[in-house]
Amino acid sequence: MDVKFNNRDPVYVQVIQFFKEQIAKGFFEPGQEIPSRRELANQLKINPNTAQRAYKEMEEQGLIFTEGNLPSRITKDEQVLKMVREELVLDAVTTFIHSVRSINMPLEEALKIVEQEYEKE
Repeated sequence: MDVKFNNRDPVYVQVIQFFKEQIAKGFFEPGQEIPSRRELANQLKINPNTAQRAYKEMEEQGLIFTEGNLPSRITKDEQVLKMVREELVLDAVTTFIHSVRSINMPLEEALKIVEQEYEKE
C-alpha cells in the first residue's frame, strides 16, 4: 500500500480516504480480506492505535466488517459502495466549483471545457 500522508489531516482520516479511493477504483473488491490492524500499521509505518481508529471508523461507516476473530473485509453492501463513489465525486465537484468560482468563470464555459477534456481521456 502506498499512501502519501499530508500534514493537514489526521492520519486516520487519510487512511480512511485511501480505503474509499481504493474501493471506488475497484482495487478493493466487495468481501475482500484486508490487512489486520497491526499489519496495516506496519505497512504504512503508522501507530497501531491510528490503524485501530481508522478501522473502527470504517466499521461505523459500514465500509468494512469483522465477524468474530476472522479478518476484516470490505463491505458487500451495494448501497454503501455506491455512496463511497458518490462521496468522492461530490468532493471533486465541490473543489472544482470553488476553483471555477474563484476565477469568475461562467458555469457554461467551465462545463464546456470539462466536456472537452473528459472526451480526450
